[in-house]
Amino acid sequence: MNKHPHQTDVRDNRSTGMTLIVKTITRLTIGLILLYGVYIVLHGHLTPGGGFAGGVIVALSFIHIMLAFGKKVALKKVSWAVASLFESLGALLFIGIGVIGILFGYFFLNFWSKGEPFNLFSAGIIPLCNIAISFKVGAGLFGIFLALVLIKITGSTEGDREEGGRR
Repeated sequence: MNKHPHQTDVRDNRSTGMTLIVKTITRLTIGLILLYGVYIVLHGHLTPGGGFAGGVIVALSFIHIMLAFGKKVALKKVSWAVASLFESLGALLFIGIGVIGILFGYFFLNFWSKGEPFNLFSAGIIPLCNIAISFKVGAGLFGIFLALVLIKITGSTEGDREEGGRR
């Protein structure tokens, strides 16, 4: 099997990330975790959950990729710029919903028709607010985790240790 030097396969890179078992389980479960997070966001007005809880679950699905495969593979899937874009988009959506409510008379006024019991698509602006909050929380949490992974703690150097820690 001839591969070009610029082609990389995640499965062939065994030096980064965790064991083959963890990587295989991650490949099998990551879609289910992401789908469950989206379910929590979209059904947050009917069941416990919503934008915050669903955003955390979606962020944890990407953090799961980083933990299993390493930061280089995770950054190929979702970069810092993409996380920043989704966080900004979530904030703008949430503020936009509030401003549209102002145009109708009150801040965050439910400008869509009120809900009907047991009807999924009848909750007014609540699902839109949940989606906006999930973008903000999910991308923000992923960005915080990414910052913690990428920051190198600069403490004492080898020269400081040889001198007995004196500066």
